[in-house]
Formats: sequence, C-alpha cells, structure tokens
Amino acid sequence: MGFESLWMFDWLGTVLPVFFVVVLGIVVLSAGREVMEWSRNKRQPVLTVGSRITARRTHLQQRRQEEQGTRTYTFYYVTFEVESGDRMEFKVSGEEYGQCAEGDEGRLTFQGTRYIGFQRLNRYSLEQVKM
Repeated sequence: MGFESLWMFDWLGTVLPVFFVVVLGIVVLSAGREVMEWSRNKRQPVLTVGSRITARRTHLQQRRQEEQGTRTYTFYYVTFEVESGDRMEFKVSGEEYGQCAEGDEGRLTFQGTRYIGFQRLNRYSLEQVKM
C-alpha cells in the first residue's frame, strides 16, 4: 500500500492544477475577445445607410441545467443588403426580429458589428416616391 497509493496523489497534484489553468485561460481569452470587440466597435463611427432586409434566421441552443431540466435559448439574426451591395448580418432582439420581414426597405444604423436599429420606410411613402 506504500508506493502504489502515492502515485494517485502525485497525479492529482500535477494534472488538476494544469486542468484548472487551462479552463481559466479559456475563460480569460473569451472575456478578452468580447472586450476587444466592444472596444473596436466603440472606435467605429455610427453609420446610417439605406438597406433592404434579405434574410432572417433563428438559432436555437439548449442547455441542460441540474434542477430546472433543459432550457432553450433563441437567438435572432437579420441580414441586410446595403446600398453598396454588401450584406451584413446582425444579432437582434426577438421584438426587432418579429417586426422585420424580408424585402423591407429602410435605414439601417450600426456601429462596427453592433446593430443599433432599423427604421422601416412606409410602403405607401415608397410608392409615392417611385411615382
């Protein structure tokens, strides 16, 4: 029982701290990436451009929790085509998503990769402008 039982304590003494450092590193890198993206967006100008909604999509994610069971999260995305022909996809709230329809035209406001808002042009006023 002497030598055979000691190897387990040596293994826990080296592997467990390494595992902890790796997990902590992943958390720090993820948080750092979010802070860098926020900082990059903050330096960008707020732009408002004419655009058209070309697509909408949702992404469902399920997480299992101990006491509550499975919890489902829904993420909403809208793709805009701007005047230059470029397409940009933004994560939006469920309320914004519900108000958007493919083909809607309006003014998209964003800052870097951060969605700020979309102001739809009234279809009635669009028909008057085209005449």
